[in-house]
Amino acid sequence: MAKKKTDEVQETPEAAVEETVVEETAVEVEAAADETPAEVKAEEAAPAKEVSGDDAEDKPFNKGKRMEKIGVVSSDKMTNTVVVRVDRVVKHPVYRKYVRKRKKFMAHDETGAKIGDKVRIVETRPLSARKRWRVVEIIQKAEL
Repeated sequence: MAKKKTDEVQETPEAAVEETVVEETAVEVEAAADETPAEVKAEEAAPAKEVSGDDAEDKPFNKGKRMEKIGVVSSDKMTNTVVVRVDRVVKHPVYRKYVRKRKKFMAHDETGAKIGDKVRIVETRPLSARKRWRVVEIIQKAEL
């Protein structure tokens, strides 16, 4: 019988951990019971304020750094759309000669750009199947 008494007296580390967890939850329950429902609601609403915060109202929605390109309008025959030709100079990897490369972008245009105008375009969400750019400003009007 002496063995049985020693078994009852000895505590395993697992049992000690369970007891501390039970004690902590009991303390939390008592603390929650002490608070009034208005205080609980105020605490729940406080983290939501921090997330939205006053900073979010003051700052405009950040859309990140959008790519900008400068090019010449090569076509304006479509409604609210222009084709902008962007020229760039690239060094050839093998021959080390500078090569002129061109690419055409379709851009949404509400500014009224005409053929030959130098414009700045900026990346935007897809507006149609091929249109993902928007004309921000006309840098230089075409000479007629």
